[in-house]
Amino acid sequence: MKNLLACALTLAISIPIFAQKTKKKDTLTKKTIQVVDSIPVTPIASELPQTVVATQLKDTTIFSLEDMAHARAIDSLWLSQLYASGRFEEMYGMVQSQSFEDVEYDELSTEVLKQRLQALNARTPFNVEYNPSLESVIKGYLKNRRETMARLMALSDYYFPMFEEQLDKHGLPLEMKYLAVVESALDPRAVSRVGATGLWQFMFSTGKIFGLDVNSYVDERTDPIMATEAASKYLKSLYSSLGDWDLALAAYNSGPGNVSKAIRRSGGKKNYWNIRKFLPRETAGYVPAFLATMYIFEYAEEHGFKSHGPKYPFIATDTIHVKEMITFDQISKVTNLDKAELEYLNPSYRLGIIPKIEDEEYVLRLPIDAVGVFVSHEEAIYEYAKNELAEREKPLPELFEHPDRIRYRVRSGDYLGKIAEKYGVTVSQIKRWNGLRSNNLRIGQRLTIHPRKPIARNNSQAKTEKVSDDVRLYTVKQGDSLWSISQKFPGVTVSNLKKWNGISGTSLKPGMKLKIQKG
Repeated sequence: MKNLLACALTLAISIPIFAQKTKKKDTLTKKTIQVVDSIPVTPIASELPQTVVATQLKDTTIFSLEDMAHARAIDSLWLSQLYASGRFEEMYGMVQSQSFEDVEYDELSTEVLKQRLQALNARTPFNVEYNPSLESVIKGYLKNRRETMARLMALSDYYFPMFEEQLDKHGLPLEMKYLAVVESALDPRAVSRVGATGLWQFMFSTGKIFGLDVNSYVDERTDPIMATEAASKYLKSLYSSLGDWDLALAAYNSGPGNVSKAIRRSGGKKNYWNIRKFLPRETAGYVPAFLATMYIFEYAEEHGFKSHGPKYPFIATDTIHVKEMITFDQISKVTNLDKAELEYLNPSYRLGIIPKIEDEEYVLRLPIDAVGVFVSHEEAIYEYAKNELAEREKPLPELFEHPDRIRYRVRSGDYLGKIAEKYGVTVSQIKRWNGLRSNNLRIGQRLTIHPRKPIARNNSQAKTEKVSDDVRLYTVKQGDSLWSISQKFPGVTVSNLKKWNGISGTSLKPGMKLKIQKG
């Protein structure tokens, strides 16, 4: 508890210091905040039902404080950079396209690298031995991916403590935390092209096996703590079967069957580097990416990296059991937290809504000081949320519908597992509904689906615009990703492509036209 209070005090002190660095004077405003038990509270009295406020806000003193809008604007910019999507696509592309060619990087000599890898090998159960391929990956990351690695280090300040707690609980090497960097680039909502989701990239079926539920409101694969515990159990089972942590890593990526097959094809060899050429291409670059990431994080200071991590370290947050349905918009109003921060701290809620479902317990993670705000006015907050939700058009949420049955047309690249994941059903259900005896599908085939997930309804008309001299169109090809396309055009980033084309996710379809701006 002392540590938690110290963190809370540190956070409270750090805010005015951060504002001071802006070199602009904050201006006084007429806005007031209410202070209850020395905890700042947003001006919710006018928003909450008055009959409840009278009983909830007792002995409240009203103060006028300086408006820190400028500091909050900078904070918002920082948040958008740190939490922005796109890093998953970049990391995935780095692993997929690893060439293992020699990289010139004078700041790190081969001899120094050998010494550091030997020291690292002595303190970890992974086989961190020098070879030219690993040297190529390490130097490539240091030379070409410094900005990405720095951002990942900042995010690790929040995620690594919770990873280490779960890994230690299950008796796994603490260095296994670097696996989440390679798997998802520490993006809890990362979704791969085949549907693997979350920090630890669980497929729908594998997640179910290890206790991760998925429904219309909640995807537990994106819950950092639950997914880390599931990943720990899965990795532990893989190690029990294979007896080697490097092979367990390879099996986590490509499946134990592919690793067993590679061992047989190699003549029974069990060192990862000896069977690597018999593994799928992605897995061949996977373990080197893990080891390179481990090296850079462990020797970050020697390479000039300084973390500027999230405002709220994991230890400075706590959870509240939610008793009634409530939205992130409502929580944002009553706690004065940016909605992006709520989404960052609570990534498993798919629609920005924490539901109330019988026999299910859902929690809200908040910074410690905001927990005090919420608990102090819990009854009033639920009453406010209930009244506001009652006034909205039904059903919730407004932009989604959930039909009893749809007709789905099979597209190129579809398979039963992918379709089942999309609609929250099982492969066996799709086969039963459509009288299928095998898993084979053909393009254009129509399938009857009884979806369990809500289906997005697009209410806006597609807009077209004339392509000017400054804009060119790129036609998406089979196998393209936002990251691979960005690499074709100098200076273009994944974020650019999303902004120019109004893309919110990462999925692309062959034939799609993407606008690329010149200059």
